Amino acid sequence: MSAALRVVSPGLCTTVQDLGRSGHQRLGIPVSGALDPVSLRAANALVGNPADMGALELLYLGPTLMVEAESAAMSFAGADAIIEVFAGTEATHGRRVTTMRSIRLPRGAVVRIGRLTRGSALYVAVEGGFAIEPVLGSVSTYIRGNLGGWQGRALVAGDRLPLCRMSASNRGDRRLEGVDVSVPARVRAIAGPQSDYFSQAQIEAFFAGEFTVGAGSDRMGMRLMGPKVEHCRGFDIVSDGIAPGSIQIAGSRQPIVLLADRQTTGGYPKIATVISADMPALGRLPIGARIAFDRVGLSEAEALRRKLSAEIDGIPARVVPLEEAAQPAPNLLDLNLISGVVDARAAAV
Repeated sequence: MSAALRVVSPGLCTTVQDLGRSGHQRLGIPVSGALDPVSLRAANALVGNPADMGALELLYLGPTLMVEAESAAMSFAGADAIIEVFAGTEATHGRRVTTMRSIRLPRGAVVRIGRLTRGSALYVAVEGGFAIEPVLGSVSTYIRGNLGGWQGRALVAGDRLPLCRMSASNRGDRRLEGVDVSVPARVRAIAGPQSDYFSQAQIEAFFAGEFTVGAGSDRMGMRLMGPKVEHCRGFDIVSDGIAPGSIQIAGSRQPIVLLADRQTTGGYPKIATVISADMPALGRLPIGARIAFDRVGLSEAEALRRKLSAEIDGIPARVVPLEEAAQPAPNLLDLNLISGVVDARAAAV
C-alpha cells in the first residue's frame, strides 16, 4: 500500500496550500495559497522541505490524521493548539506536543489537533510533501473554483493524502526559535487606488477607527465591522485589478480586506491597501479579533517588505535540534494525576 495520511476527521476547514498559483489572474484564476505564508515556510523548514512545498492549512479547528506509512516526520507552525499524538485509533491516552516543532511518527500513529488559539491558521507539513499533481503550477486549493489541492476541496473524513516518502529520514526532531507568528493589533496600509472616492475626513476617520473581524470572513475576504465609511463619489467604479490586501468599501460602507482567494477584478472603491509585509500577520486574525490600521508611505512599505524578506530567508537558520528537557513541564491537571485544587481557607470556614 502506498504511503499516505488518512483523514480520520477533517476539522473545520483543512486544505492543501502552498505559496500560490501566480501568473494566471489575467484568466480570472485567483492566486490562492497560504493565508499566512510565513507560518507555511516555517512548517516546511522544520521538516527540511523547500519553502514553497504544499502543506495542510488548518483554520480554527484541526483534523485528526493517521500515519499510513512506515514512518513520517510532521511539523506544526502558526497558531497555538492542543496537539495530541496517540499510538492508534483505540488509544485513550496521548502525548501532547507543542507547535513550532517537528515530530517523527511511526505507522499507525494518530495526531489529533484541537481548537486553535492565538490565531486562526496552523500549518502541518510532512517531510517530502504530498504526492499531489499540481494544477497550473501549484497544489493550492481554490474551493470556489474546485481547483487544485486534494480534489479541489477541503478535506473530508476518509481521504487518504498520498505522501512522497514511505519513511522519514533519520534527522531528529526539530524546533524553531525566534520567528514571530503573533496576531497583530494594528496593520499598516498605503493609500488605495480609489482613495479619491472618499473625503479627507473619511480617510482620517478610517485610519483612526477600530474594527472587528466579522463572522462572514473567509479565505476570500475579511469582513470588518466598525465605523461606517462614507463615499463621496458613489460606490460603483469600472472594475479593475485587485491586489492582495485591497480594502474595498461596498454599498454596506463596511471595509472588506481581500485575501488569498480574492477575485481578480472588482468594482468597488478601495480606500487603502494593506502592505505586503503585513499580509501574513493579517491572515492570522481570527473572527472576533480587533484591528486598526496605520497609514504609511510607499517607500516605508518597500523597506518593510525588504525587512520581512530578510527574516523569511533566515527561517531555516533558526531550526535547531529539539531538546526535550527544555520543553515546558506538563500541567498536572491535564494529565489527571490530581483531581483538583481546594482553597484551605475556604474549607476551614
